[in-house]
Amino acid sequence: MSAFALLAASPALFIGTCVAVGLIVGSFLNVVIHRLPIMLERQWREQCRDYLEPGTPEPQPHERFNLVVPRSRCPACSFPISAAQNIPLLSWLLLRGRCRSCGAPISARYPLVELLTGVLTGVVAWKFGYGGTAVAAITLTWFLIALTFIDVDHQLLPDGLTLPLLWLGLAVALWGPGRAGADFPVDLRSSVIGAIAGYVSLWSVYHLFRLITGKEGMGYGDFKLFAALGAWLGWKMLIPVILIAAVVGAAVGIAILGIRRQNRATPIAFGPFLAAAGWFVLMCGPPLVARYLAWFDRP
Repeated sequence: MSAFALLAASPALFIGTCVAVGLIVGSFLNVVIHRLPIMLERQWREQCRDYLEPGTPEPQPHERFNLVVPRSRCPACSFPISAAQNIPLLSWLLLRGRCRSCGAPISARYPLVELLTGVLTGVVAWKFGYGGTAVAAITLTWFLIALTFIDVDHQLLPDGLTLPLLWLGLAVALWGPGRAGADFPVDLRSSVIGAIAGYVSLWSVYHLFRLITGKEGMGYGDFKLFAALGAWLGWKMLIPVILIAAVVGAAVGIAILGIRRQNRATPIAFGPFLAAAGWFVLMCGPPLVARYLAWFDRP
């Protein structure tokens, strides 16, 4: 019996395998979360220099820096991290959260991202079962985790993640629902309308808010993320997503401002709330919406 046949025949084995893969991918997502904003900043600086100072000599080239090279290293002493020291969760625990070379503390967020990715991947596998539908939902989950932490750190939702996520959602919809009557993936029409409605709705709110207050209430990355969620979940799920994100975001934002004693002008990233609401609706949205609508069908 092939490995794929074993996974299809054993839900427990499939879920366990997905959790293990999720832990490994979580380690890579830590790299994406840390390096992608740095890569973008370097790219923007080069573009600004070429525009503002044309003809100036090229500066000394940076060390090659992308999602693959250089090898992961300690941020304090630059000691390279070996493969044995880069095992998800386990290495951090064995090293007791400190660099083996210099003893500098290693942020607990690294294993937390790995753990979160593994757990959410397993939950999605349990929800959708073996098949392409689970692969699609897991892919969406990984993108949302990376976008969440980048936005928390930098208040940035990179086009390099939001736009591929949008196109992937449309491609999955073109591939079609995995089961008859399935809520996910959505059909192509719902996906296209969802992408358009997601972008236009937040774009309109942004410009209306700026017209009234003279301030910017959100960034264009939020429009693109909401459009991507519309492409993945369909236009019918946009209202639950934005309602959940707005309510939870407002509550958390008020709590954070109160704890830190900051004023209302302090910017708070909205992308994490959109991402969390999108994932929740992916897992629970259609049954909740159906129950809500059923109240109106009662005599």
